[in-house]
Amino acid sequence: MTASTASAEPAAPARYRDVFGVPEFRTLFGLQTLRVAGDSIQTIALSVQAFERTGSALAAALVFCAGMLPYVVGGAFLLSLADRVPMRRLLTGYHLLRLAVAALLAGGVLPLPGTIALITLLGLFAPAGGAAVQGRLPALLPGDGFVLGRSLFTMTSAGAQIAGQAAGGLLLAALSPAGTLWLAAASATVATALARFGLPDVPAPNRAGAGVARETWRVNRRLLGDRTTRGLLLAFWLPLSLSVGSEGMAIPYASGLGDPAAAGLMLSSAAAGMFAGNLLVGRWVRPDLRDRLAFPLALLTGAPLLPFGLHPPLPLACALMLAGTVGLGYDLPLQRRLVDAAPEAVQGQAIGLANTGIMTGQAAAIGGAGALGDLLPAPQVIALCGAASLLSCLALARHLR
Repeated sequence: MTASTASAEPAAPARYRDVFGVPEFRTLFGLQTLRVAGDSIQTIALSVQAFERTGSALAAALVFCAGMLPYVVGGAFLLSLADRVPMRRLLTGYHLLRLAVAALLAGGVLPLPGTIALITLLGLFAPAGGAAVQGRLPALLPGDGFVLGRSLFTMTSAGAQIAGQAAGGLLLAALSPAGTLWLAAASATVATALARFGLPDVPAPNRAGAGVARETWRVNRRLLGDRTTRGLLLAFWLPLSLSVGSEGMAIPYASGLGDPAAAGLMLSSAAAGMFAGNLLVGRWVRPDLRDRLAFPLALLTGAPLLPFGLHPPLPLACALMLAGTVGLGYDLPLQRRLVDAAPEAVQGQAIGLANTGIMTGQAAAIGGAGALGDLLPAPQVIALCGAASLLSCLALARHLR
């Protein structure tokens, strides 16, 4: 076989043993799993504790979402830390902060406002911590390995969250909320030690002298001002967020079928579809074909939601939700393109900005769907979410192809 013939062959997708063969990736993967599982256990324990103390469902809900509310603020003002502080120092400090917060919460001496304030404080630094990890992956996993590594993080985050929530329920029964919170503190202790002693001391890629908030704003404006990166970011945010907004209608839809508890089946189907999409697209699709599939997969996020306007029965509704979230694998080739398009010194912030927009967009879309749900039947709202997602795909077609 000649060299020219070999170079013409399509590149094969990366393999799991390739990415797990990198010691630093294994450490980052472990940190991600510990963080998601620990935070899931802690959130459930605090929500139960808040409800037991106050008898208020609102108090439990505020505790549950307090860590997500400041995400957009951290992304707007602190995201540049991901590229300006050496990763080992930043992640050690972040997990040490998680440990301190977990220990204070486990002590059980704080009133509800103090609990919410601590969770909010921690949420401000979450975007920078996540961006530091994601921004390191392109250097650790060149080529297609980066895409597989990102898909692994997505799948593991979903799996660890589900497992953490399930384990949280069992632990609450066995240990009480206080005991469960101490277990969450123990997981943060392990994560702190792993970050400090398991990561290499790599210099920060960007040593800009401006203040953190000013540098964050400067780079965000630069990324959003560039036509290519702006288009890729919008392609990340809109089809995904608008389709996920439909999940906010799962309970009203299931209630219309006469079984509100069936919403869990619909949401579980959506989670299974996301897992399957990342597995199939990240591991089994060749890189060249993956790029060509980005647009059809993005269309798939919205198209299966249109039949909800016909009030499908529960089994078909679950199948449609699963099919739609398989399409969320469209963002894997976009991640590679975004890394290639962003300057190397701010790749961590570029990925962090993409993640911040996704978190914010999903919250806004779910809230918007909920508001529409007070005016329209749930099946129509879900179908409208699908139509909006499809329209956004068409508007952003040049960035998705």
